[in-house]
Amino acid sequence: SLIMDLETESILRLELEAVIGFNGHVSSGLRVHPDNEHMIYPLGCTIVLKRIKDGKQEFLHGHTNNVTCISVSKSGLYIASGQVNFMGFKATIIIWDYATRTIYTELVLHKAKVEALAFSPNDKYLVSLGGQDDGSIVVWNIETKQAICGSPASAQSAGHSLILQYSNTNDNIFVSAGSGTLRVWELDLPNRKIRPTECQTGKCIRIIIISEDDQFIFCGTMSGDIMKVNLETKLLNDCGPAKSKYSMGVNVIKILKSGDLLVGCGSGTVTLCSGTNFKTLKKVDLEKAVTSIATLGDGKEFFVGTEAAQMYRFSYENFKVELISTSHNDAVKDVAIFGTSELFATCSDEDIRVWYTGKPKELLRITIPNVTCNSVDFMFNGQSIISAWNDGKIRLFGPESGKLMLIIHNAHTMGATAIAGTRDCKRIVSGGGEGQVCVWELKPHSYRLLEAMKKHKAAVTCLKIKSDDTECVSASSDGTCIIWDIVRFVVRQMMIANTLFRTVCYHPEEFQILTSGTDRKVAYWDVFEGKSALRELEASQSGAINGMHISQDGKYFVTGGDDKLVKVWDYMLGAVTHVGVAHGGSITSVKICSNSRNLVSTSADGAILRWKFPHPLSS
Repeated sequence: SLIMDLETESILRLELEAVIGFNGHVSSGLRVHPDNEHMIYPLGCTIVLKRIKDGKQEFLHGHTNNVTCISVSKSGLYIASGQVNFMGFKATIIIWDYATRTIYTELVLHKAKVEALAFSPNDKYLVSLGGQDDGSIVVWNIETKQAICGSPASAQSAGHSLILQYSNTNDNIFVSAGSGTLRVWELDLPNRKIRPTECQTGKCIRIIIISEDDQFIFCGTMSGDIMKVNLETKLLNDCGPAKSKYSMGVNVIKILKSGDLLVGCGSGTVTLCSGTNFKTLKKVDLEKAVTSIATLGDGKEFFVGTEAAQMYRFSYENFKVELISTSHNDAVKDVAIFGTSELFATCSDEDIRVWYTGKPKELLRITIPNVTCNSVDFMFNGQSIISAWNDGKIRLFGPESGKLMLIIHNAHTMGATAIAGTRDCKRIVSGGGEGQVCVWELKPHSYRLLEAMKKHKAAVTCLKIKSDDTECVSASSDGTCIIWDIVRFVVRQMMIANTLFRTVCYHPEEFQILTSGTDRKVAYWDVFEGKSALRELEASQSGAINGMHISQDGKYFVTGGDDKLVKVWDYMLGAVTHVGVAHGGSITSVKICSNSRNLVSTSADGAILRWKFPHPLSS
């Protein structure tokens, strides 16, 4: 509904500048445009066009929910993409005009999800397949932007269809496949009908590709076979490999000019195999399942995308691999911006990563297996990264080397959940799942617990320290926010509300604080008189607010939460000035860079987005 409001009201859109992330779960989501200059891939509700030579990104905005499939027309004139939607709602297909980077048309018919899309070889038609709750195939006329006809995708007795592939030469023939079904369809335009011919395979097919001359359909199965079916006779021609099957199923097949096949499988292996007897010629193992292979130009080079949200560049000759882009594939828990805004750090399951802000690139990765980092920050002097982990430990790392400098064992009994450092860099304040707020003194190679303050009844979700290092504020999911004196270790003020607090900030002048959480309200409180909120804003129509940050001049603040929208607010007016729509998962944290040029937001699907901050810093 907020998307609707955006269209009618005068709320301005935030400008997306750069993204770190790639949805590696979309089957064949990574494509190379026929111009051989751009890669095309999905992230959340956005489609990213990335120039291969210098990494410059452009974005196609229009989907309201996660992009589920992408197809590029043979001529390169069009890109088509489909999305998911909530049950009972229709899922949109968008055809984009590639040259102008604009929406050519929106096609709305399928329920809840668009599973797959394919263009006919001469850009006449687009065929679309709905998800399980829809189960229909529809053929669209691209010129008239109308549906020509439709049909249930698979017979009653067969399983769900998952994939589509168009003939390379004939605009009237396409193939669909899925769990126990493989069908060749013929479009009968005069009668507006599509007629299927069933091929008896009995296997669960994950991917199909049709040879350039339209002679054979190659099908990759979940059991790790490749089947070669004659398109004309609809009969099985060959099946292989005879002995060692592809581990965890075949996810992607590409046919090379030589007739050999590139095969990507569920175990993360990329294999070059013979197109005649399926014998393995070369292979390389990557991290997590391979979901995309896209060839560049004449196939001398190709790109591979995996479920670990990584992209690789291969050279065909020597099968050399280069990792070209990395991103989180699990929820990003927190983001911290380094003083000068040149660097920022994010944390997730098992790791902390440090990124260069300008041309977003991973500089450092600190990995600790089987533990999750809940909160991360830079010390003010930039000498260390401080972090809170779910094993109850606090760890300090060198920001350049990533070396472990100090570890505080058993800092919290139910995991360390929040962390902050003082300006003088002599103390750390941490919060835990059990509700304690602890103040630690740092020595050159050791530490001392100054006080463990017990007042919260549930997890501490956020901590902020006042600039003079004498007090801090802690937010907790027990419905209280407490301002602590961290010199005398007593409670100065307690704010109570009917919510699970997720985030808290001091206004730069430090006479007011802002809180937010699961009640979807942003509340302003007086630091000295905290009995009741000074004012409350309705910050979201659906879902909790998980992150919030105030600009250095105190005039604006930014929020993000489960509604997946980044909102910039005017502090005095209490009104939204800009909204950013691009995240495909709940927003977990937002930060404004100290130079007020950018803001960074992170989400539960692993994406990191950099937006242009719309209000220049007032002097």
